[in-house]
Amino acid sequence: MGDNINWTALSVFIFFFALVTVIGFVASRWQRGGAHKGAHLDEWGLGGRNFGAWITWFLVGGDFYTAYTVIAVPALVYAVGAYGFFALPYTILVYPIVFTIMPKLWGEAKRQGHVTAADVVYGRYGSRPLETAIALTGIVATMPYIALQLVGMEVVIKALGLTGELPLAAAFVILALYTYAAGLRAPALIAFVKDVMIYIVVLVAVVIVPMKVGGYGNVFASARDAFAAKGGATGLTLHPGQFLPFATLALGSAMAAFMYPHTLTGIFAAKDAGTIRKNAIFLPAYTVLLGLIALLGYMAYAAHLAVKSNNDVVPALFNALFPSWFSGFAFSAVAIGALVPAAVMSIGAANLFTRNFWKPYVNARVTPAQEEKVAKVASLVVKVGALLCILLMPTKFALDLQLLGGVWILQTFPSLVFGLWSKRLQAPALLAGWLVGIVFGTWTAFADGVKPVHSILVGGDKFSVYTGLLALVLNVVVAIVVQALLRSPAPSAATGKA
Repeated sequence: MGDNINWTALSVFIFFFALVTVIGFVASRWQRGGAHKGAHLDEWGLGGRNFGAWITWFLVGGDFYTAYTVIAVPALVYAVGAYGFFALPYTILVYPIVFTIMPKLWGEAKRQGHVTAADVVYGRYGSRPLETAIALTGIVATMPYIALQLVGMEVVIKALGLTGELPLAAAFVILALYTYAAGLRAPALIAFVKDVMIYIVVLVAVVIVPMKVGGYGNVFASARDAFAAKGGATGLTLHPGQFLPFATLALGSAMAAFMYPHTLTGIFAAKDAGTIRKNAIFLPAYTVLLGLIALLGYMAYAAHLAVKSNNDVVPALFNALFPSWFSGFAFSAVAIGALVPAAVMSIGAANLFTRNFWKPYVNARVTPAQEEKVAKVASLVVKVGALLCILLMPTKFALDLQLLGGVWILQTFPSLVFGLWSKRLQAPALLAGWLVGIVFGTWTAFADGVKPVHSILVGGDKFSVYTGLLALVLNVVVAIVVQALLRSPAPSAATGKA
């Protein structure tokens, strides 16, 4: 188990983890009794489509701002400085997109009874190949994302002094059980506790840590000196060569964010379009929180921490500067912050498998109750797969796959969004664009050593651009060209309709 266990911190951690476990099982009876009295995928996978503004705010915020966010954003800022703040404009840009697109998408899903993005695409275009492509992309892009929630949980478990895989496996077994029982209601209810805890931890940290290390002046001075010693592209401000990759990474990430199954699941679970618009207005409060979280990366320099991995920065900061009971509270907040998104992600992936693989290819006459049962089992399989990724693969590989996941999921944007305003691009064109975008994005990312940006030469000048955005542009161009070719008259025909 470990020779340096912090028993006070561990006791606090176990208390809060037990609390949310109880809440998770209680959630199975919460807000039941809607339109579907018996077992139904709408009830298990979308919470009965009855979540109001407050529930949706916590749920969407809970699965968008994850445990890995709390660990990874400060780690990135600690490693590269200002470039790590790309998450801030990204989470500012995303909400106008949500306000404009998601109410229309919700309305289409609600009218037709769609549960997943692939459902929407099939209902709109009637193409099984395109539906399968969108569903497969969603599942594959989500798996490493779930694995990274485990990375965040693993970091804080180690900070408590626990070693080995057993504590992490036990935590995920508990998650699997109450998600199986309560579906989306479990993470929705737990999100209330998780977000309150995260807010407390961050607000206390940004006040107390600077007081203990000589104020914010010393925080920024220490970080500046450390980056100057490193040299290269690190620093408190962006270098001119970082402007374009910073901007395109933020834009591409914003466009991709609500294409993921877990974020769309939170949207489809809302009770009306007004709920989504209200959330698009008020969810930027999380962006303020994210900015404060990112500052922890700079504070680590003022605290003179020595860490083996950048991911250890936040736990090391709390262990060094706070009493054990508060470290335990902070670590439990991070761990619970992994449970909420991991649950929603596994539910989103399970919904895709059930509606877009099982139903069309295995059992076309599946009943609503059978759909729920299949989705429950699929959610367990997804969680086991994510756990095995962490236990059997190097963490670096999971990180690489998650970066690729962003490139992949962005290629579903045309099929899911363009049809809300125009159906000029039809299924064959969209499928061709998707395929080219996926292949180009994957090949380019691997050729660059799985880096998020790619350098291109224009007029002898080199520009670095987010790989996912380049792939998306190629995706759209190919779709337009293929659509034009499909509408061209046959060579032998003298006349014809477009």
